[in-house]
Amino acid sequence: TIKGLLPVLDDCENAMKMLAESSDAAAREGTALIYIKLLAYLKTRGLSVIEARGQKLDTDFHEALTQVPAPTEEQKGMVLDVFQTGYMLNGKVLRYAKVIVGA
Repeated sequence: TIKGLLPVLDDCENAMKMLAESSDAAAREGTALIYIKLLAYLKTRGLSVIEARGQKLDTDFHEALTQVPAPTEEQKGMVLDVFQTGYMLNGKVLRYAKVIVGA
């Protein structure tokens, strides 16, 4: 059931990104509220977000979709962007974070 709700979390994240540029404050706040409540409930059931952006690529948690030139030397091998959020359930990977890595 929790795995089936992950696309709903993805849709909420995408909606919040699109609404960030909108002048409709009510839509931004409403979407964020739904996302926060759903994520909070799922966290009580053992779901946790895999932190990826700014982290060193770790194939135990991240799936690299592509590599792009790193802006700085320090960012080589680091996750520059997250294409799809990854999740763990009770300490086990439920879905790997799909990431873009600096090369």
